[in-house]
Amino acid sequence: MSQSDRGHTWNTGRSSARELDDVDRRILAELVEQGRLSIRQLAERVHVSRANAYARVDRLLADGVITGFSAQVNPERAGLSTSAYVMLSIQQNAWREVSAALGSLPYVEHFALVGGDFDVLALVRAPNNSELRHVVLEHIQDVPGVLSTRTWLVFDEHLGQGSRWA
Repeated sequence: MSQSDRGHTWNTGRSSARELDDVDRRILAELVEQGRLSIRQLAERVHVSRANAYARVDRLLADGVITGFSAQVNPERAGLSTSAYVMLSIQQNAWREVSAALGSLPYVEHFALVGGDFDVLALVRAPNNSELRHVVLEHIQDVPGVLSTRTWLVFDEHLGQGSRWA
């Protein structure tokens, strides 16, 4: 599955995860908390040399553990005040085509192949209800391989603690 608008692929087809030691996990925790840390600041926080911190971050990037660095944006303050989760039922074996199409659509922030009553879960953030309606009815439902959709409006949302890396 891919987060196409950012060019990240989380499922690379590798069958095993990279072994992470305590220092790697502390590095991840620090970068998740503050992605703008310099290597010097990162090294000080995890109690390793700058060369060690640099080499570890470089290895975590090369191994695909870290897929990039980004800002956390408040969607509402950025003009995307309407959010919805859209569940899609798709034709069997249509995932590749559907994921490519979803990745190119405006306002589709994230999507995933899931198990259960539906096949795909997409998070759509739009400036208003009219634009959300347009994205769902004119774009998502027109994607070849999409059989049906169901939309849930988001009234309020909060961030959780996330994964514990340290």
